[in-house]
Amino acid sequence: MKKDLVTEIIVKENKIGIMRVGNVNYISLTDLARYKDKERTDYIIQNWMRNTNTILFLETWEYLNNPNFNSIEFDGFKNESGTNAFVMTPKKWITSTKAIGVISKQGRYNRWYICSS
Repeated sequence: MKKDLVTEIIVKENKIGIMRVGNVNYISLTDLARYKDKERTDYIIQNWMRNTNTILFLETWEYLNNPNFNSIEFDGFKNESGTNAFVMTPKKWITSTKAIGVISKQGRYNRWYICSS
């Protein structure tokens, strides 16, 4: 599957990458996190992903768009989400649940994207 950066949008004077895969647009989580803390984007994304509301949002999107979504693995994440011990990363989410709504673009700096459609 070819991943191409289609365009960028400007949000509060910050460039946010938009990548199109097939007919689906993905917004750069890395760019959004950079707005909060340029040096620690990975921590910003991890903290967002450990939130119960985020986990439920991601589950809803996958349920509606991904017939291969691993809902059994998700149930464990849902039960743990929001607790102090719960840790979630995009890679763990993608690998464990067979998610397609969050993707990784490898390169000099790993970038994470979430579906915007």
